[in-house]
Amino acid sequence: MMKFWLLSLLIQSWWSRCAEAEIFTSIGQMTDLIFTEKELVQSLKEYIRKEESRLVQIKSWASKLDDLTHTSTVDPEGYLSHPVNAYKLVKRMNTEWAQLESLVLQDPAEGFISNMSVQRQFFPGEEDKKGAAKALMRLQDTYKLDSESISKGRLPGMTFNALLSVDDCYDMGKTAYNDHDYYHTVLWMQQALKQLDEGEEAVVSKPDVLDYLSYSVYQMGDLPRAIQLTRRLLAVDPTHQRGGGNLRYFERLLGKEMRESNTEQPPVREEPTEFRTYERPVGHLPDRDIYEALCREEGVKMTTERQKKLFCRYHDGNRNPRLLLAPVKEEDEWDSPRIVRYLDVLSDTEIERIKEISKPRLARATVRDPKSGVLTVADYRVSKSTWLAAEDDPVVARVNQRIEDITGLTVETAELLQVANYGVGGQYEPHYDFSRRPFDSSLKTDGNRLATYLNYMSDVQAGGATVFPDFGAVVKSRKGTAVFWYNLLRSGEGDYRTKHAACPVLVGSKWVSNKWFHERGQEFRRPCGLTEVD
Repeated sequence: MMKFWLLSLLIQSWWSRCAEAEIFTSIGQMTDLIFTEKELVQSLKEYIRKEESRLVQIKSWASKLDDLTHTSTVDPEGYLSHPVNAYKLVKRMNTEWAQLESLVLQDPAEGFISNMSVQRQFFPGEEDKKGAAKALMRLQDTYKLDSESISKGRLPGMTFNALLSVDDCYDMGKTAYNDHDYYHTVLWMQQALKQLDEGEEAVVSKPDVLDYLSYSVYQMGDLPRAIQLTRRLLAVDPTHQRGGGNLRYFERLLGKEMRESNTEQPPVREEPTEFRTYERPVGHLPDRDIYEALCREEGVKMTTERQKKLFCRYHDGNRNPRLLLAPVKEEDEWDSPRIVRYLDVLSDTEIERIKEISKPRLARATVRDPKSGVLTVADYRVSKSTWLAAEDDPVVARVNQRIEDITGLTVETAELLQVANYGVGGQYEPHYDFSRRPFDSSLKTDGNRLATYLNYMSDVQAGGATVFPDFGAVVKSRKGTAVFWYNLLRSGEGDYRTKHAACPVLVGSKWVSNKWFHERGQEFRRPCGLTEVD
């Protein structure tokens, strides 16, 4: 028991040390955890084999000594009157028990612990666990998934079956509760309670679940149901101190009609609890409903008339020598503002090379604070990214050149190639690529972000589309293709229609790389307009 206690203590220590680690928002990096876990399992199995072998030896010793002491204690003096017995007793106590002590104190876990110590620096921390839970809730909201569908693994495009246990659902609810998110607390505590009612075994108890659920229901403004749930809590555990206090408090709040039942309590019975949903609280995002509907491919404003204006063609970059013999395929995605897609612009080999050199560098993506201008992480952008220069690899230089040839814009004043990986629930809420801060110091040299060129480096089984809420467009991730649009009008004013978002990845891993072009150097490649609306 002592060793298991020490092992538990050590694991808790690892989690606490990892608490400040970056959230595992990259599937590319999380795949390494799969192989780390496999290695640890092999190490654990080796520890078990050695432990079992050691216990066999100890059991043999115990059996032999049990027989011996049974005989010796019947007549201790008669037993010791034999000099051989006296000698062997002294020898056992002096030598053999010391050997047995050494055997007992041997720690076959040393190799396992050593391996764990090496690997623990790569372990997710408490923030990672919290981030993964919040990611599931984000998917739940965006794609209108009920808790049971997620718990039972009923997701579109799923290859592997994955179930959430009662304890998993409880942890999800507790994560929401600790964030004062009572809406999601109710959803997940209800699911935990449902699975308990169905007979699933768990570490967590019904009173624990009912305690969080009843209080969260109260926070959602449903006093009658809060009372019902608290009564059920007391039916399961009549001595629950907080439950008794809450019941009296809830009934007092409910009003005059409940004051009567407060003096003459009806008998409390444990009855199955019905599922109930509440209105989702208003969030920080003003166009949240439009954005999330588009992520579900609802509300797309592609009409028949608009569809007639879209064409496909071969594009040679205005007779660029490198594209004359091998023009790229160009498709119109939207007419106004114009968004085009280029097909087969990245090979599988190039994609794998870009991912290979990016993985070790991936870090939590940052955004510029609109007030301070300082780069920081934010919940509305959940991904991992890095920046690649042409000097980093010939493939990057080749891709940069291809982007310049296709767009006709110079990359001399463009930003480095940004590579991003969106993992579990990875997203980037509606935003503009251009700066709206008139005195942004970063614009002094190269000007504002003129245009965006976005490479898709993976297919996504479900979710993960690029959407434009202001005009109802949905652009899906298609491996090897790229989309392009201008962020600024010809006058240099920002085109506010280009606000866009990366929808949360529901199933799959989304890899993209993008190039942001700036104004300087493009004066003769994209001439200015004469009016503000040009």
